[in-house]
Amino acid sequence: MNKFVALAAAASVATFAVVPAAFAETTQSVRAVTEEAAAPLDLTAGKMLYVANGRLAPIYRVAADGNPQVILNGRLVTVPASSLSSVDGKLITSLSKKDIASAK
Repeated sequence: MNKFVALAAAASVATFAVVPAAFAETTQSVRAVTEEAAAPLDLTAGKMLYVANGRLAPIYRVAADGNPQVILNGRLVTVPASSLSSVDGKLITSLSKKDIASAK
C-alpha cells in the first residue's frame, strides 16, 4: 500500500508540473489569436471588398457608424461591419452578393 501511495503522489506531482506549462502556452496562443482578430480593419474608400467566391465592389465610402458602403447594381448598399474580416490582407464579408444586393 505504501508503494501505491508513493506512486500516486509522484504521478500527481508530475501531472501538476506539466499543466502550468501547457496552460501558459494555450493562454499565449489564445491571446495572439484574439489580438489578431481584434485588429482594426482597413475600411477606406477604394479598397476592394470581397465575398467568399470573388470580388464584390470597391468601398465607395464609410458611413458615420463605421459600415462600408458600396455601389452594387447601380444602388448604394451598406455592408454591416460586423460581417467583415481580413484574410491575407483582403477585406471579406461573410454575406453573399445576393444578400448584399437585396439589402435595403
